[in-house]
Amino acid sequence: MATLLRIDSSASGDNSKSRQLTDAFVAQWLAKNPEGNVVVRDVNANPLPHFTSETLGALFTPEEDRTDAQKAIVAIGDELIEELEAADVVAVSAPMYNFSIPSTLKSYFDYIARAGRTFKYTETGPVGLVNKDAYVFTASGSFLADTPVDHQVPYVQTFLGFIGLNVKDTFIAGGQALGEDGEKAFTAAKEKIAAAV
Repeated sequence: MATLLRIDSSASGDNSKSRQLTDAFVAQWLAKNPEGNVVVRDVNANPLPHFTSETLGALFTPEEDRTDAQKAIVAIGDELIEELEAADVVAVSAPMYNFSIPSTLKSYFDYIARAGRTFKYTETGPVGLVNKDAYVFTASGSFLADTPVDHQVPYVQTFLGFIGLNVKDTFIAGGQALGEDGEKAFTAAKEKIAAAV
């Protein structure tokens, strides 16, 4: 049975365009995988603690020397990484907030980026270890994709690639605050999803 890990981050609930695009993808994925399992990780509904000196201290302390508090910190990332490793396909829903992604999604990325587990350093540079396909669903108020101020799409694609996820496609609905043009962009993104899945 195939498993799809869905990662949501928008604070807009059902009104979120990035969530709606992901909804469309998940519906089509389930139509092709009727016995498939969808695991939802909503980092808006269940936000993760931000990285602090305590977080890094716990990660860099040898396992046998960790305090109970440090073990609890490391366990957060362990759970997320195990969930990621168990999935066959990953869908990341990432709206644009202030030219980048929500801080809740950044925290998620911080926890799953672990040397020796999701990536490793080699003489020729870092190598991702996750090795599975991913799809990205984004939305923004203006048409900012592929412009110098787009710190959303390139960042998400770069990070996912860094840990070994193969981004098969990215679906972008720009201009969502711009009326008819935004509606057209959203419709085009949904049509692209229909053709891709």
